[in-house]
Amino acid sequence: MILHILRALFVLLMAAVGFFFAFQTPPPLDLDIAVVIAIAFAGILVCIDILSPPQRKLALFAGAFLGIMVGLFVAYVLSFLVRLIVIQYAQGNQEAIIRYINTLNSVAACYLAISVIMQTKDDFRFIVPYVEFSKQTKGARPILIDTSVLIDGRITDIIITGIIESQLIVPQFVLNELQQIADSGDKLKRNRGRRGLDVLAKLRTNTRTDVALYDPHGEDEALAVDQRLMNLAKNLNARVLTNDFNLNKVAGLRGVDVINLNDLANAMKPAVLPGEKMTVKLIKPGEDPGQGIGYLDDGTMVVVEGGRNHLNEEVEFTVTNTRQTSAGKMIFGRIGDEPPAGQRRRSA
Repeated sequence: MILHILRALFVLLMAAVGFFFAFQTPPPLDLDIAVVIAIAFAGILVCIDILSPPQRKLALFAGAFLGIMVGLFVAYVLSFLVRLIVIQYAQGNQEAIIRYINTLNSVAACYLAISVIMQTKDDFRFIVPYVEFSKQTKGARPILIDTSVLIDGRITDIIITGIIESQLIVPQFVLNELQQIADSGDKLKRNRGRRGLDVLAKLRTNTRTDVALYDPHGEDEALAVDQRLMNLAKNLNARVLTNDFNLNKVAGLRGVDVINLNDLANAMKPAVLPGEKMTVKLIKPGEDPGQGIGYLDDGTMVVVEGGRNHLNEEVEFTVTNTRQTSAGKMIFGRIGDEPPAGQRRRSA
């Protein structure tokens, strides 16, 4: 609303400039022409302002301003050479020819300067170190939070530890997705969505880190949430915090830095070596004959060979192998010192 008022005042102010310009003595232009030119110029600037991508407005206007300055300087230097050449070789109204050529040089030099600067802004930074066209983040880079992280809920425990000092950003489209899940007719999805909203409320009241809601303007709402999240991460030079395995892979292909919550949790788990003794409660049978499956307190899945006959019991097993993936850690073992089921069948 404020921007609309500002744009309207700008158009009115430009019209007033044209109005007072027409009343100079002697008037350089008719009143109608002066006002129309002023309003048309203001309308062009307002259209450029509206159509420019919000995340690139600073780069566009900074590049255009610097390009105009460089172009006018080059045209001013060339004007001396133009005057010498015209006076030496041209016939007729030399002053008119000089003004005409200088005008063409000014427009061409400004266009070329703006075009070169906008297309080579990253390299231009090495020529003029204090002219920046991209957002430079001071300190740690911000972190965008994915929907899966809010539903998971472990982010609150991580924040309490104080290990994350970066600003946490929750995009508006992530919040909208959470609200849609919370309003779902499916009870499980509805509970997950409400849990995500509760986790977000806890994060915003936490004093250990800065959590901000961000509403990116100009985004294509038809794109999927994951796609919009990666586009926003590139625009803000941010990292993405998620535990979505597929998003992790796609972001890696697109060059977006990702912090996988599962990888972080797995890195904090103590290492388990083959031959160690552990205890777990088996709760369901495994896919292969004789296997039993249980879970450690940290959620690690345990597959115990020879454990099918010990369901709903706490058993001691010997670790035979471990497997680490982005989806989590799996521990394989067998009860006590019993040989694997295949070896028992062969010996029988």
